[in-house]
Amino acid sequence: MRRGKRRNFLPGIFVCACGMSILFAQGVGQGGYHFWDSLALFRAFSLAPSERTILFAIRLPRVLLSFLVGGGLSLGGAVLQGVFQNPLVDPYILGVSSGAAFGAVVAILSGIYFGLFTVPLCAFLSALGTVFFVFRLARVGRKMPLEVLLLAGLAVGFFFSALISLGMFLSGENLHQVVFWTMGGFWGRSWGNVGMVLPFFAVGVPVLLSFGRELNAFLLGEKVAESLGIDVERTKRLLLSVVALLVASCVATSGVIGFVGLVVPHVLRLLGFQDHRKLLPLSLCVGGVVLLLADTLARSIIHPAELPVGVVTSLLGAPFFVYLLRQRKKGL
Repeated sequence: MRRGKRRNFLPGIFVCACGMSILFAQGVGQGGYHFWDSLALFRAFSLAPSERTILFAIRLPRVLLSFLVGGGLSLGGAVLQGVFQNPLVDPYILGVSSGAAFGAVVAILSGIYFGLFTVPLCAFLSALGTVFFVFRLARVGRKMPLEVLLLAGLAVGFFFSALISLGMFLSGENLHQVVFWTMGGFWGRSWGNVGMVLPFFAVGVPVLLSFGRELNAFLLGEKVAESLGIDVERTKRLLLSVVALLVASCVATSGVIGFVGLVVPHVLRLLGFQDHRKLLPLSLCVGGVVLLLADTLARSIIHPAELPVGVVTSLLGAPFFVYLLRQRKKGL
């Protein structure tokens, strides 16, 4: 009983952690503007012009974008793990990451330019094209068997990974830019990048959160889900399409960031949140906090340089995940 009551308090704790982590990240970094000054969010008009620039034009869009991307990847991972009935599925399983990375590499190496968002836009379009090609490849009549979809995503992902490696080999002086993008990061992001992601969140997140009951039924098997009156094929297509759009927008603005979408939902399941009606919103909040804190560490650990945030999430996340698995094994 105590454990159940404690679990009921956790959602409120996670929501408070979201607000606290945003304030904390606002106050960490360069520019003579530090942690306690983050409370200046509530007295913005009394700030000096330079402080307002640091706060609203540099740090705040980066903080919000890292929170949105982390939440989107984690929510997408939780949904796909429910659809595939496999806790080891990540949001890139549909070929999103490799497709986006290929589009970004083409944009960087070709030198095409049609505005500030050339690379994110090419990455986004390439990711979408890849996902819908995978859908087409996996379709068998009117159905889309999950094992065929999984294999199609892996095959297409390997093909694009080979093309990306070839592009890196031929990149010459652009190699650093290509490598940094494929490792993921939020350096130089602005309100325009936030605006690029926000519409997909405004539409995609409410849709995904509304399918908690259906995902709970999926855990019992597709036959049981059908017997409960759920149109399994239609639900799968809708969920996979919305996740693809959401994750593609995240990858297009941040590059490829591992660990968050795979491990955060899995850790929440290990903590006892099996019900998708609670798991999905918690994955959104916790994933956002995790990536926000990882990005804060990435931009402050080797001042004045900056680590790719994908490196930080993997270095810190993998040992923590192994520790949780060992603790889980002891309880069996």
